[in-house]
Amino acid sequence: MSGPKGGYYKAELGEPHKFDPTFRGPVHNRGCTDVLCCVIFVIVILGYIVLGTVAWMHGDPRKVVYPTDSYGQFCGQQGTPNANKAILFYFNILQCANPTVLINLQCPTTQLCVSKCPDRFATYIDMQYNYRRNKSYWDYYKQFCKPGFNNPDKPVSQVLRDEDCPSMIVPSRPFLQRCFPDFITRNGTLTVANKTNFKDGHGKVRSVVDLRDAANGITSLLDAKEVGVKIFEDYASSWFWILIGLVISMLVSLIFILLLRFTAGVLFWMVIFGVIVAVGYGIWHCYWEYSTLKGKPDSDITISDIGFQTDFRVYLQLSQTWLIFMISLAVIEAIIIIVLIFLRSRVRIAIALLKEGSKAIGCIMSTLFYPIITFLLLALCIAYWAVTAVFLASSGEAVYKVMSTLPDCKYTNLTCDPETFSQSNVTKLCPGSQCTFAFYGGESLYHRYIFVLQLCNLLVFLWLVNFTIALGQCTLAGAFASYYWALRKPEDIPPCPLASSFGRALRYHTGSLAFGALILSIVQFIRIILEYLDHKLKGAHNAFTRFLLCCLKCCFWCLEHFIKFMNRNAYIMISIYGKNFCASARDAFFLLMRNVMRVAVLDKVTDFLLFLGKLLISGSVGVLAFFFFTRQIPVIQEEVPSLNYYWVPLLTVIFGSYMIAHGFFNVYAMCVDTLFLCFLLDLEKNDGSATRPYYMASSLRAILNKKNKRPEEKKKRRKKKEQPNKRH
Repeated sequence: MSGPKGGYYKAELGEPHKFDPTFRGPVHNRGCTDVLCCVIFVIVILGYIVLGTVAWMHGDPRKVVYPTDSYGQFCGQQGTPNANKAILFYFNILQCANPTVLINLQCPTTQLCVSKCPDRFATYIDMQYNYRRNKSYWDYYKQFCKPGFNNPDKPVSQVLRDEDCPSMIVPSRPFLQRCFPDFITRNGTLTVANKTNFKDGHGKVRSVVDLRDAANGITSLLDAKEVGVKIFEDYASSWFWILIGLVISMLVSLIFILLLRFTAGVLFWMVIFGVIVAVGYGIWHCYWEYSTLKGKPDSDITISDIGFQTDFRVYLQLSQTWLIFMISLAVIEAIIIIVLIFLRSRVRIAIALLKEGSKAIGCIMSTLFYPIITFLLLALCIAYWAVTAVFLASSGEAVYKVMSTLPDCKYTNLTCDPETFSQSNVTKLCPGSQCTFAFYGGESLYHRYIFVLQLCNLLVFLWLVNFTIALGQCTLAGAFASYYWALRKPEDIPPCPLASSFGRALRYHTGSLAFGALILSIVQFIRIILEYLDHKLKGAHNAFTRFLLCCLKCCFWCLEHFIKFMNRNAYIMISIYGKNFCASARDAFFLLMRNVMRVAVLDKVTDFLLFLGKLLISGSVGVLAFFFFTRQIPVIQEEVPSLNYYWVPLLTVIFGSYMIAHGFFNVYAMCVDTLFLCFLLDLEKNDGSATRPYYMASSLRAILNKKNKRPEEKKKRRKKKEQPNKRH
């Protein structure tokens, strides 16, 4: 078996593990592990940088940010004829189905860049009629026509056929850099420029409701924009107090963790006792209801006699219902009591480890702030992935496709050339069809594999994210293992344990961490693909396919959580012994399986206490923030800023407090898991003698009735053994 020199185990191939008396904590004399995976990981990172560079050379994020007209030109792009035309205008918005169609530029009508949106109702017919008396009508209307068109005398039918000008314009305002009708509700009636009807340019009078149906949801989006402005104002006036609330939650989280050494047992047993009392009261209440209904007529009817009822209050009138409730609660109460009786020693060990974890963090306070490093690294990964994805998505030249309002047009979604489209047969076979810009693409090798490159971008992103998390877990595990394997705490704890552990993880175990992260990333990648397929097959009627997909999603969800659990414990073993990933994962797995009941109890007790802590911290800070922002604290009532919505800073404080507590408690959970594995190894490999002392805390030794023998006691025993030999 491979392993570093000076490790806890010394064994040759085929031999059982043997105790190494020189072991005094995490191994420092290490060798690099999983070198091949490390080399592959470095090559992939270099390739990822090359991918980002190539995407940056070919891509143009303006294609995503700026709206594009029917000719593939950006609205508002400097150095082009559209430099002063930053808004997209739709010739006939009635042909657009909904806002998502508009935003994605898939509306089957001509789209032009304009400098401003129309501010009045007008039709081309009315303009042509009024133009003979006043030239200004044409001067205003032509800014919404195709560039270069300046023939107001052209017959209306030809103008509409060639899409030279829109048949009508309606009062609009820009939203998302696009002209949308200016809807206003007056006394419950939807209007545009105080009108409820308008001419559509084809001789028909239409209702404003038709505009609303064509741009379905725009009104709510505009309202959301106004709400967004108010929310921004609330943040601007209350950011200082939000920051104070988050600082308070950070201090409370820190104090809570440090006090767990005194309160862990009290909190746990108080809640357990409360649950037992509550269930006991439920049993008594069910018995009281049962005995009350027992003598009443019609209460002895069984549930099967009345069948299913939508009004569940009917079942509460039956004595059988309360009898079922009483029996169920009695079974639950019995299970809780039996579990506590038989697992009380394991619960005591779990609580003792929680207390020891609090002491460990108190000795290595710097570990509480390591999540900041993880957060910064994750932010860098996310930013690089997002920028690369945008540049890849915006690579290529403009691609045009046929858009038709006719449902049976066979040319719909086929590529076309806007310069020759008007002379093609498509306009004859599909009247009203348009050659509209669709997306950016190309026919080169690079453009043909953009989708594959996006998948590679996603996979490498998942790998980097999981590696960053693995690096944090291994670093924290190494620091806390240094605490556990110090015989005299805190005197024997090595200096700068967190920095030393971080250096060891990067220098020796980058390959092992990358190996574990890659396995998890592949499973997550498959899950994302399954979710995508499930989204695409939602309208499918093949029940077997949907069932198979559901089973695969469930299996890979379970597999992902199992791998996360195993990786976490493998990283702990790596931080202690410096073995490769597979050997560490195997050792961790068999160690946990030999102590499966202790693992289950510790896991549930830890999860319960940490969840309770998150609720207490976010809830208490949230209550304090509620009283403050609603001006119910007289002492500082004058300091409260004027707000549009008091729930904006309140929810921010609550969510931020929960996330801060989550970050602190993640460190604490890693500490407890590390101490637990060290504790199990300590039990298996040590016997309390002078050469093999227990490293666990005295509280844990007391629970297990274990003692470390002093050297003086050992000498006395040797003398007693030697005295009979001298007599003989």
